Amino acid sequence: MQPYFLPYIGYWQLIAAVDNFVVYDNIKYTKKGWINRNRFLLNRQEAIFTLPLRKDSDFLNVDQRRLADSFDRGDLLNQFYEAYRKAPEFPVFMPVLKEIVLFPSSNLFSYILNSIKKICRFLEIKTPILISSTIDCDHSLKAAGRVRAICKALGAETYINPPGGMKLYAKEEFERHGLNLMFLQPHLTEYAQLGGSFFPWLSILDLAMCIPADQLRHQVLGSYSLD
Repeated sequence: MQPYFLPYIGYWQLIAAVDNFVVYDNIKYTKKGWINRNRFLLNRQEAIFTLPLRKDSDFLNVDQRRLADSFDRGDLLNQFYEAYRKAPEFPVFMPVLKEIVLFPSSNLFSYILNSIKKICRFLEIKTPILISSTIDCDHSLKAAGRVRAICKALGAETYINPPGGMKLYAKEEFERHGLNLMFLQPHLTEYAQLGGSFFPWLSILDLAMCIPADQLRHQVLGSYSLD
């Protein structure tokens, strides 16, 4: 999977469901994706938070991108503070969020990898997090070919992907290469947010601020299906 900053619950369910989770560092950064941004609630409305990046070549990999020199970690933390200071789980999750936001690295991949590990620790997910470039395989391959090469290098029999992968990968093609392809469908129980209407599939930040940690861990570990 690509590295995402504070993504939705399905990302964490995927990590929890597998034996090894491989996060790409040597993959091209995509502008319109969710690598450095996500959705949260601000003043009872859906909003976007973003990690600003230095202007650089569009052809650089994620691990070659840098956070903007103007990125003010204190400002981002204050934005989260103002949005969720009245949330029931604010005292519990805010210290974790502070460790994530104030992490000093300016390398985009390192910054996001730290956030992934911190959230996994909070959710008590013990799945090993592997970095793609450290795996001995042909990294010149693209798309499904690269996925299969990584799986085979790790001795995997099954590859699990989020539901969006149904548009990208075919089970029959993976079977021809000796791999079982499955898709994880996350299930989300509606919970009490700070807004009026319910906004589904927000950043894990929103859930962690609003749901007791033990209940959130229960959803992460079991509230999904595999097909």
